[in-house]
Amino acid sequence: MSGILSPGTILWSRYRILDLVGQGGMGAIYRAEDLRLEGRLCAIKEVTPDPGASKEYQEQAQAAFHREASVLARLDHTNLPKVSDFFLFNGRDYLVMDFVPGQDLREIIEHTRHKQTFIPEGQVLTWAEQLMNALEYLHHQDPPVLHRDIKPSNIKLTPNGTIKLVDFGLVKLLHPDDNRTVTVLQGRATIQYAPLEQIGGDSGYTDGRSDIYSLGATLYHLLTNEPPPDAKTRYIRPKAETSLSIREINPEVSTQTEQAILHALGLHPEDRPDNIQQFHRELLSGAPIVINGRTTNGWRFAFWRNRVLLALIAALLTLAVILTFTPGLSGLNSTSGTPPISEVSR
Repeated sequence: MSGILSPGTILWSRYRILDLVGQGGMGAIYRAEDLRLEGRLCAIKEVTPDPGASKEYQEQAQAAFHREASVLARLDHTNLPKVSDFFLFNGRDYLVMDFVPGQDLREIIEHTRHKQTFIPEGQVLTWAEQLMNALEYLHHQDPPVLHRDIKPSNIKLTPNGTIKLVDFGLVKLLHPDDNRTVTVLQGRATIQYAPLEQIGGDSGYTDGRSDIYSLGATLYHLLTNEPPPDAKTRYIRPKAETSLSIREINPEVSTQTEQAILHALGLHPEDRPDNIQQFHRELLSGAPIVINGRTTNGWRFAFWRNRVLLALIAALLTLAVILTFTPGLSGLNSTSGTPPISEVSR
């Protein structure tokens, strides 16, 4: 079997493919009907094996897929689609979950941008609370489950107003005794929402704070109609880091909300909330921003966030003072330069 599955294709003698929902480099997602449970629609994620990988690597990836898919199948939360089945068919792995109706938040952002307005802050915070509840549930599994691909297009708003965090395309299990986690349902995170430690492959260590960054970037996008500068750009260009502001784009957003989201967007894990519960308190309960164990609010938070630019300005001012007051450096009174004005006028 190669290419996209045609409508009418039956998988595992149970699921009839209706249409293609989405496609990426590592596979595709289909809408299908369950032939055993009449009227039930499901989403089926197909994982295409890497044709260039060794047989040993493919066997390891397949074993990891089934191990982690079995964990996902045990999850049960209001804001997550229920995973009901997984199987290997014709050399490809498939994950079956509830089909979630409704719009994704990317579509809602585009609609709002077209109207030249913003999604109300209160509405965004209502969605944020549901997303944080889902992440708290995932992060408290044993072992913890990381989503690692939170972005507006992976969040559905159902007709009854419930938010669903969908597409476990980059999900990981976090093993406390291991410095790495192993990606099984493979894909690549979208760079605007990916933390620095997740950019450039799977070698970086990720934990719950990586999901917090992606959630912060998603909330930034929802409130401003544009994604934040990506972490790599902010790391390389300090100016991009200091221009990170929500209220400059949308003045209706409260200072507390802006500060909490910018805390979540810290470049390094230690610059972010320690866990999703802390982020929940900062965003929704007005709790003080705590960075590296220290409470940071108001102008202190602004100073911390702009510390790179302020250090550069201080260095330039110091250099200017040295050039101004050190004889011989300015060239105005040195014996080898232009003579003083008093000498010229004689």
